Amino acid sequence: MSTTTSTRTFSPALLDLDCAAETERIVRWMQETVRKDMRKKGAVLGLSGGIDSSVVTALCVHAFGSDRVLGIMMPEHDTKDESLIYGQLLADHYHVESLVENISPMLQGAGCYERRDAAIKKVIPEYEPHWKSKIVLPDLLQEGGYRVFSVVVQTPDGELIKKRLPLSAYQTIVAATNFKQRCRKMMEYYHADRLNYAVPGTPNRLEYDQGFFVKNGDGAADLKPIAHLYKTQVYQLAAYLNVPELIQMRPPTTDTYSLEQSQEEFFFAVSYDKLDCCLYGLNHGYSAAEVAEGIGLPAEQVALVYSDIESKRKAGHYLHMSPQLIERVAN
Repeated sequence: MSTTTSTRTFSPALLDLDCAAETERIVRWMQETVRKDMRKKGAVLGLSGGIDSSVVTALCVHAFGSDRVLGIMMPEHDTKDESLIYGQLLADHYHVESLVENISPMLQGAGCYERRDAAIKKVIPEYEPHWKSKIVLPDLLQEGGYRVFSVVVQTPDGELIKKRLPLSAYQTIVAATNFKQRCRKMMEYYHADRLNYAVPGTPNRLEYDQGFFVKNGDGAADLKPIAHLYKTQVYQLAAYLNVPELIQMRPPTTDTYSLEQSQEEFFFAVSYDKLDCCLYGLNHGYSAAEVAEGIGLPAEQVALVYSDIESKRKAGHYLHMSPQLIERVAN
C-alpha cells in the first residue's frame, strides 16, 4: 500500500481583500471604539506621506468626517522635503485640517543628533556632523544566517564609507534616533488632549508582528486600525479609498536617517510583497516549500525568512508588553 504526501497550493491571491466590506468593518469599529468606549470626538495622527498613515487618515475621515480629523506633519533636521509635500497632498485630498510642528529644537535639546554623531564618530573617526548617514543590514537572502548592522556615511564629495557597527555603537545610534518617534508621538497627544481626540496608530501587520516600531514612540496609540492587515492589503485599501496615486507609488522608507534608506535594508528581510506571503504562509501552516512554489523563491530562502520572522518575534516580545504589575489591581 503506497502513501502520498499532500501539499497545498499557495498563491499571493490568498491575501486578496474585500475592500468594501473591510472598510465598513474597520470604520464601524473605529466609531464604536473612539466615540463610545473612549468618549473622544475625532482623531489626531501624524502625516508622513507614507501609505500606512495615508490609509489610516482615509479611514478616520470615513469614521469621523474630515472636520474631526487633524493631520500633523512633524519634520526635523533629517526629514526629506518630499515627506512634507506628500503629507500636505494627502491633507488637501481629504480636506482635513493640517499643521506643521518642527521637532528639531526638541531633538536638539534632548541631544538626539549629538549623541548619534558621537556614536558614529567612534566607528568612523573622520565623520563630521554635517555628513549624511544611515544604518543598514545585509541582504538576508544573500548573506543568510546572523546579520550585523553597519553604518554608512556620505562625505560632502559623495564618497560612501561603510563600517560594521559594534553593539554599543549600534544601540546608541538607535536609542538616539528613537527620540524622533517619541517626540512626534508626544506632539500628537498634545493636540489630542486639547481637542479631546483619540490618537490612531498606523502600523500594518508586518510592522506590528515584527516589532518594527519604537516603544512609547510610534508604537503608542489609542487604537491601531490596520495592525491586522498585511502590507499588500493596505495597498489594496489605499486604491479602494482613493489615496493619491503619487503616495501609492512611493517606495516605503524609514525617513529617519539623512541618507535614503529602504525598510528592507534597515529591518525587513525581503521586499514587503514577498515578506507578506511568507508571514501569511507561516501563520497559516504552509511549509516553506509550498510558499516558495507560489512566490518564485527557492525553498531554502523562504526557510531563512521563516527563521528571521520567528527571531524578530522573540526579540520584539518586550515591545508588545504592557507595564508589568506584581499583582492585578482592580479598577
